[in-house]
Amino acid sequence: MVGHSKLQKQVLSLYRQFLRAGKHKPGFLPRIRDEFRQNAHIPKTDVMHIEFLYRRAQRQLDQLKDINTKQLGTFVKPADQS
Repeated sequence: MVGHSKLQKQVLSLYRQFLRAGKHKPGFLPRIRDEFRQNAHIPKTDVMHIEFLYRRAQRQLDQLKDINTKQLGTFVKPADQS
């Protein structure tokens, strides 16, 4: 059985950190799970995209850990645009 790559381990660790940080903030856990599930389809070979998302998530995690954080912003592309 093949183990996880270094990047996969980093992403899994980041996910656990998000879950711990969002545990005591209402409404954050479903959002965290949805974000990670939404990006789970990204191929393992698309390393640049994964690293970009990883760095962005690290910044969001820092914001989430801030005691004054009540919500996180998102950038959503409207459905009618492609």
